Amino acid sequence: MASVKVTKICCRGPTCAVIALKCPDITVTIVDLNQARVDAWNSPDFKLPIYEPGLEEVVREARGRNLFFSTDVDKGIEEADLIFVSVNTPTKKSGVGAGFAADLNYVELATRRIASVAKTSKIVVEKSTVPCRTAESMRTILEANSKPGCRFDILSNPEFLAEGTAISDLFSPDRVLIGSLQTPEGISACQSLAEVYANWVPKERILTVGLWSSELSKLAANAMLAQRISSINALSAICEATGANIDEVAHAIGYDTRIGPKFLKASVGFGGSCFQKDILNLVYLSESLHLPEVAAYWRQVVEMNEHQKRRFSKRVVDTMFNTITGKRIAVLGFAFKADTGDTRESAAITLIRDFQSEKAYVNIYDPQVPHDQIWTDLAEASPLVPVESIQKQVRICSSAMEACQDAEAVVIATEWKEFNDIDWEQVYSRMNKPAFVFDGRLLVDAEKLRKIGFQVTTIGRP
Repeated sequence: MASVKVTKICCRGPTCAVIALKCPDITVTIVDLNQARVDAWNSPDFKLPIYEPGLEEVVREARGRNLFFSTDVDKGIEEADLIFVSVNTPTKKSGVGAGFAADLNYVELATRRIASVAKTSKIVVEKSTVPCRTAESMRTILEANSKPGCRFDILSNPEFLAEGTAISDLFSPDRVLIGSLQTPEGISACQSLAEVYANWVPKERILTVGLWSSELSKLAANAMLAQRISSINALSAICEATGANIDEVAHAIGYDTRIGPKFLKASVGFGGSCFQKDILNLVYLSESLHLPEVAAYWRQVVEMNEHQKRRFSKRVVDTMFNTITGKRIAVLGFAFKADTGDTRESAAITLIRDFQSEKAYVNIYDPQVPHDQIWTDLAEASPLVPVESIQKQVRICSSAMEACQDAEAVVIATEWKEFNDIDWEQVYSRMNKPAFVFDGRLLVDAEKLRKIGFQVTTIGRP
């Protein structure tokens, strides 16, 4: 069966901006119901709604040529040959599976919108991270609501991107995974999408698999990566108790070619939109399949991550003479990692909440996270505490130096490069003494800071 040549794509999110850049003969329309976000995408000064290194350059080159941004979702659906469904799938907060299962409401709404608008056959690509066999539900909805002569082929094409390096990951991916039903029609649709990626991705890196394998592979990849982080963080606790150095341990085991060096950096804990959500999704899936031992195994990865954050907070209190009441703590970094403005599941949120409960005062500085996002996250983390009370304890600063002024301690919560370039001697002169530094990201030169006069505590070191 001959594959369809894709000439128009409808999608949501920045990933397709790279497709537009690499495929100038394909018209890519990124749609969003949020007018403010679309205005930001179309802004003359390129003040884009999200921060991602390299994204602005991509948009500058392709926007207006074959890359367009619009709130007219229906028009985008009508005109497209291929539609990427990229919507949020947060963890459910209530109902069956609350706290573990993915909330697929947005996926279903998007699917029903496509079915109601489409007048011609479409290839519908599941881009969001979803539980295994979600595509089956999408296919049922599309077929039950399709117009006469209108056919839908469902594909799974999960993203394997890291925030902060997403654009370079898209330019040179380890692999592109496309899952389809193993029918002539499904294989043909798979080939159509593979030909799009083949414009810049070597064909040996385009992997075509079954639909359900593709869906599960995304969850499995994130679970395995998070598992490595929790494993090295568990070892960091042993290092602190025994006098070993977690950097040296990670370096030694990373030389083993069976293990490799990546994702062996101890820290205060992982965050972001995917790792915890996907592991909890895997836990719920395992329990649903009556595999309690498997569910318990993966649940422990998340529990270890929460333990690491609590352990770090306690170490701050213990080191500062068992009390931080009334003391001012500068928290450097609020994003869950460097080179992104994303704060979802950020370790900084948990640390600040713990410091608040100890009645400390907190100064926060992050070079990318908007102030209103910080206030929103802190309010959600402490729902029983009035916002006015939070604002009496917390101050958001415009620079690292301002945040450190008159502080008793500095806590490094995000590995922004600029924190390594701070004039630490000046910071020391502005702080109350003894001045403490707690490095939750293995970022600074501890010995250099000790020579200045700081009391330095580092993850994974005694």
